[in-house]
Amino acid sequence: MLQKAISLIDTFIPDKALMERADLSVARNFVFTHIIGPTFSQVISIYLYRADPNLGWQVWTIITCISLFWTLPFIYKWTRNIHMSALLTVQLLTFTSLFGTFNYGGVSSPFFPWLIVALLLGFFYLSDRKTLVVGVFAGNFAVFVAAYFAFGFPERVPLAELESLGWMSILAATVYMSWMAIYYASVMAMRSELEIEAEHHRKTTENLAETKRRADEANRSKSIFLAKMSHEFRTPLNAIIGYSELVLEAIEDEKSGSEQTVSDLKRINSSGRHLLALVNDILDLSKIESNTVELVKSEFDLGRFAAELVQTIEPMAAKNGNAIELQCPPRVGTTYADETKLRQVLLNLLSNACKFTKNGIITLTVKYQKIIDRDWIEFRVADTGIGISAEDLKKLFTNYQQASTRTSRNYGGTGLGLAISQKLSAFMGGNISVSSEPGRGSVFTVRLPVERAPTRQPTSSSATFALQTFVTA
Repeated sequence: MLQKAISLIDTFIPDKALMERADLSVARNFVFTHIIGPTFSQVISIYLYRADPNLGWQVWTIITCISLFWTLPFIYKWTRNIHMSALLTVQLLTFTSLFGTFNYGGVSSPFFPWLIVALLLGFFYLSDRKTLVVGVFAGNFAVFVAAYFAFGFPERVPLAELESLGWMSILAATVYMSWMAIYYASVMAMRSELEIEAEHHRKTTENLAETKRRADEANRSKSIFLAKMSHEFRTPLNAIIGYSELVLEAIEDEKSGSEQTVSDLKRINSSGRHLLALVNDILDLSKIESNTVELVKSEFDLGRFAAELVQTIEPMAAKNGNAIELQCPPRVGTTYADETKLRQVLLNLLSNACKFTKNGIITLTVKYQKIIDRDWIEFRVADTGIGISAEDLKKLFTNYQQASTRTSRNYGGTGLGLAISQKLSAFMGGNISVSSEPGRGSVFTVRLPVERAPTRQPTSSSATFALQTFVTA
């Protein structure tokens, strides 16, 4: 029953779903009191109808005013403005109280207590518009006083006959004000809870902001430390790699070393190169996290760039018996980007494809694509390797994460390559997407926005314009 009543009340409340809890409670109370109040107030209408020997326009005015309170929920629903509806309530109740007081009993009238109710209702619903409430109240009261001095109080019904109505009116006003007082106390309690909750949220937000600041500071310090240490590691590693190659070349030229010595030197050289690659990855990541990556853009030919990528990766592909294919239109044109970082991203994807594919095919596709009125360069690296499950795809671009522990155990690696590639692509204004199916291979797609090379300043009267970013075939 209660739920049905609330549902009925809610039909008058516009935008209920968008309201805060406290505002919704106030709106429900407004509708409820404007349905119940006029219903019980019809007792006054019936009493005056029976008590007034001359049923003039005064009685019908009061009956009409009391009935008009039923229209206010509809006005609220139509206007979507509770403040305007509440102002109409204050005006209507003030007028009805003063009009009834003037015509039925003067200052001893049973209508007089409702004047105080009108003022308190105004302050409740329009607490941020107190001057307006006082103005409406004062205007009505001024008209009442002027009418008294002009005409005096007419005695339409003897005061003795209004005594019973007076007691009913006082009782009704007491019940109504008690309801509003209880409701006001509950609203204040609700708002206190909300304020306490908001204060907790504020403190939590401050703590989180401070924690984030400290974490960012620690992360920057870590990145700076890694960058410095990576530089320190590089010097001895380069020496190890360089001297191992010199010794290996000398031994091979003179044929003076045993097979075991040559094998050990090759192992030293290979381990040094592997460690140097790890140090380079860490250095790249530290630069990205400390936001010190610099883009050095230049205009270069895409066909030449793609062919060089294939030549670089062919030896790695051959180790696992893979064939590598290049799908690039002839005279594909030029682009303006950071060639070194783009090469790093694509070599990372191609090397991963070679590592996770055996006796398969690796395809590098280069093409232009138009997406939402913007031109993009698309590099697609497809393989026929082991593939990646949908669950593992979620953590693919996370720092120090690989697709699975089995992948890390069987194929090695630090899990930095894809994370670095994604971040570098983002720095260049692009992105990396992936689609894969276990046992059927993977497709990694790098998209970069097409940019135009800066216009060169003319050097003579016959100066030429700068080349366009790309020239289609």
